[in-house]
Amino acid sequence: MLSEKTKKDILAIKERYPDRRSATLPALYAAQEDQHWLSSDTIKEVADLLEMPVRMLHEVATFYVMFETKPVGTHLVEVCDNISCALRGGEEILQYLEQKWGIKRGQTTSDGKFSLRGAECLGACGTAPCLMIDHRYWENLTFAELDKRLAALTDDPHHTKGDLAEAPLPAGKS
Repeated sequence: MLSEKTKKDILAIKERYPDRRSATLPALYAAQEDQHWLSSDTIKEVADLLEMPVRMLHEVATFYVMFETKPVGTHLVEVCDNISCALRGGEEILQYLEQKWGIKRGQTTSDGKFSLRGAECLGACGTAPCLMIDHRYWENLTFAELDKRLAALTDDPHHTKGDLAEAPLPAGKS
């Protein structure tokens, strides 16, 4: 069930657009931010708030890869496995995380803290290897830098501790 704040946010989003269909993506983002994934019940709740058919929101949520329609860990880690990242250590980072957590790509750690996926391309070929943690880009990664970033994660999927909480996104990654 969506928080009251998220419900208000979605209603405010709906008011910004003359055609409520245009509110679909930002409303689903708000719901996912609140729930960490989009269950059928959450999609129905958003559809009701937007006064749209559930089917339409379900189609959008299942079409775009940025929406999670199955539960994921508290932190979603997506390692670019395209050629540029693979040539600059992306595959090794993916193998390192699989070994570190005892899981394979597409799986979640037994404590539910991390889900690990490969990503086709994160568009950071010049700063490879690249990965996203909770939809934030981290580039030019070494194992030490990765461990530092992972250690800064809290049990809240939206927060890190210390200086990494305010780490700027690379240019063009908002």
